[in-house]
Amino acid sequence: MPDTPPDEAGRWIDRGDTELYDCPWLRLVTTDVELPDGTRIDHHVVRLPHPAAGTIMVRDGAVLLLWRHRFITDTWGYELPAGAVDQGESPDDAARREAVEESGWRPRTVERICSFHPANGVLDQVFHIYVSHDAEHIGPPSDVNEAARIEWVPVEQVRHHILSGGITDGLSFGGLSFAFTAGIL
Repeated sequence: MPDTPPDEAGRWIDRGDTELYDCPWLRLVTTDVELPDGTRIDHHVVRLPHPAAGTIMVRDGAVLLLWRHRFITDTWGYELPAGAVDQGESPDDAARREAVEESGWRPRTVERICSFHPANGVLDQVFHIYVSHDAEHIGPPSDVNEAARIEWVPVEQVRHHILSGGITDGLSFGGLSFAFTAGIL
């Protein structure tokens, strides 16, 4: 985490939210923001009730990926098993649970490698990324709607998919890119 600058003259000040829409998945608000020059603006913000967690499962030089369709963007691509952290659940437990539900593989241990905000100009969500080197296959995924295929993809192919646009969802792209940069993959 970068150090906080000693001079906070550039800080934007949150003066409160006005709710526009609320459902179990998200809240849309306008936030009264005071800019550094004293100007006040209404800024639209999506507030999500839970962070998300995903796991990079590595075995024999390959990464477990889901091949799936996303209707919002009408695209197909590879993704890590991931999902929302439930109320009262730790992010590492959520990462394990989502891996089992979506892939049928259970990470025995997980290690957090990074956390990041995918769109901090409009969204307050945080993604927690874990790595596991000891996943065991326990059966078919319990959620059959998550993936058309579940594959162990060789690490060099994963790198190619990132560079060629085969991995575009934010959690997977950010987590895998971090893992490559940090020398984890």
